[in-house]
Amino acid sequence: MSQIAVLNHVSLDGVMQSPARPDEDTRGGFALGGCAAPNTDEVMMETVGPHMGAISVGALLLGRRTYEDFAAVWPARTNNPFTPVLDAATKYVVSTTLREPLEWQHSVLLRDLDEVATLKQEFEGDLLVMGSGVLVRSLLERELVDRLIVVIHPLLLGKGTRMFADDGRYAELRLTDSVTTPKGVVIATYERK
Repeated sequence: MSQIAVLNHVSLDGVMQSPARPDEDTRGGFALGGCAAPNTDEVMMETVGPHMGAISVGALLLGRRTYEDFAAVWPARTNNPFTPVLDAATKYVVSTTLREPLEWQHSVLLRDLDEVATLKQEFEGDLLVMGSGVLVRSLLERELVDRLIVVIHPLLLGKGTRMFADDGRYAELRLTDSVTTPKGVVIATYERK
């Protein structure tokens, strides 16, 4: 049985939309994309890096939109240490609109959360979710998330897609780790109680 971990960058007010690049996700006229990227430093890379490295013994679990963005960006980033890890990883993609074969190597299509629940029971190794806001909110609603790694940037964006639904399910968590970077980013890891 695997565990599902979510690793996402958010602003202090919970916005997860487009943290890395201005063109990453402009839905709703969102013009603040890329504002979290300048907060990246060595401490963040040392803290977040092992979660990325763990993909080599686990897999990625992605929603359609994040998968399409990752597939368009990561294979072309040849000077980044995460590219070979992401290319080699199995990528499970939850979508009702995509069709097989998926374009990025080692990608497997899942049609619904029932298939995710089955995968969680049968897969050996952890499943890491990045981005994938709709999927994250759905997984939380079904109580399929075991761990949240929330990278909280010292920004108030005021608008944009938030990680947690306003009407989401109640859940008690316990803080298992926290790191504060020199740039004021708090990387907090929570597990279900």
